Amino acid sequence: MPDATDDHLIHLIGRVAAQDEAALKALYDHTSGKLYGLALRVLGHAEGAEDALQETFLQVWRSAGDYQASLSPPMAWLGLMVRSRSLDLLRRRKAEREHLRTDLDDEALVETLEGDAPNPLDTSLASQQAWALHQCLGRLEHKQRQVVNLAYLRDLSHGELAQHLQLPLGTVKTWIRRGLDQLRACMARFA
Repeated sequence: MPDATDDHLIHLIGRVAAQDEAALKALYDHTSGKLYGLALRVLGHAEGAEDALQETFLQVWRSAGDYQASLSPPMAWLGLMVRSRSLDLLRRRKAEREHLRTDLDDEALVETLEGDAPNPLDTSLASQQAWALHQCLGRLEHKQRQVVNLAYLRDLSHGELAQHLQLPLGTVKTWIRRGLDQLRACMARFA
């Protein structure tokens, strides 16, 4: 499914807020590929990524009325939700392993059960960073937020961005550079 424009996604989210099931399906069709990829990167396995994606769209169904386009582009809002659901799944998996660990006496078996999944501190830090990034993105000028989102959430090249936005390549590069500089400075305050 080709990428949808922010305006189209905002329209679909509005329809989902009115409990339009067809809009939820359309929103899923337009965004699930990228969101699944994000969940897969966080969780590292397909089954968990599918679960995170399903939980995300259940949350979208329940909370679409809370979405405010002025605070966050739709893909950033959806991306934060899928990342949060993915981190929740990591925490649950870690808690389940900890429960098993306390029931076992054999140290070798305990070490075998320990995985390389992030520990609670890692997931807490990742969640805090996601929140900080969301806050910093909201502080960017609309044009800078738009090019940064298109470049990084939709993985568009500078040339594709220039063509998509019908702007000179140099302008797009400048907006991205300034946007990233502002994000870096803003994120430093949260560090």
